[in-house]
This record gives sequence, structure tokens and C-alpha cells, in this order.
Amino acid sequence: MILRDKLRKALDRKRANVFLRADFENLGSNAQLSRALRDLLDEGAVVKIGVGIYAKAKRSALSGKPIPVEPVEFLAPEALKKLGVKVYPSRQATAYNAGTTTQIPAGVVINTGNRRISRKLGFGPKTIAYENNYDRPAGVDRRPAR
Repeated sequence: MILRDKLRKALDRKRANVFLRADFENLGSNAQLSRALRDLLDEGAVVKIGVGIYAKAKRSALSGKPIPVEPVEFLAPEALKKLGVKVYPSRQATAYNAGTTTQIPAGVVINTGNRRISRKLGFGPKTIAYENNYDRPAGVDRRPAR
């Protein structure tokens, strides 16, 4: 059995929609794994949502091109969790849920707590933005009080 078929079987057994390249290191060498993942990308079985991060795919009803099985808003927190990053709701979502504002958050923003993340996650034009506890609203003095 060739590696592409082994990889496809392993993906079918996984319940998660997101997987890392490192999840399949034991199946073969780096070069073999790269070729197998590239073949699955070309076939439309998976889509790439970040460096070393892949998601299960389905065909779009409109264009026929492969798209992720879930929206990026749901895949990104799952991917960050696999990378060991704890995620929290954004400040905008928290304010909306608390009832302090009626403005619905427009974009997808993930709060990473005390972690600074520069990894780009997304598919097509839809990407994820990050905020952390180090971000401060405009006009707040960053110098310590005396």
C-alpha cells in the first residue's frame, strides 16, 4: 500500500477536521509525506489552512473546487488547540455577549491570552486575526503609574 492510501485511511479514521503534518510523521519520511499530502491536495481530499496545518475538504456546490468541511472560524481554534495554544473569546464578542454593546463583531478575532501569535491561518480570502492581553485600546498610557 502506498503512503497516499495509508494517509487517506488515517484521515478517514480521525474524527477531527484539522490535522497537523506532524500527526503523520510515523507513516514515512518527510519527502514521502510531502508528496502524499500534495497528492491529496491536488485530489481535493484536504485543503491547507496554514503552514503544516491541513483540514478535511469537500467539493463546493457552487464552484466544484475543494473547500474546508467547516468554516475557518471553527477550524482555527481547533488548529491552535492542537498547537498547544489556549484560545479565549475576543473582547468584542465578550462585550456583545455581556450586553454592554449592541455592535455585532464583524471579523473573526481570536484572543490568545498571554501568547503572541504570528501564524497565519485561513483559507482563501478569509483569514484569522489575533488579539492578546498585551493589546491595549488607543489612548491608554503604556507607562507605569507613579
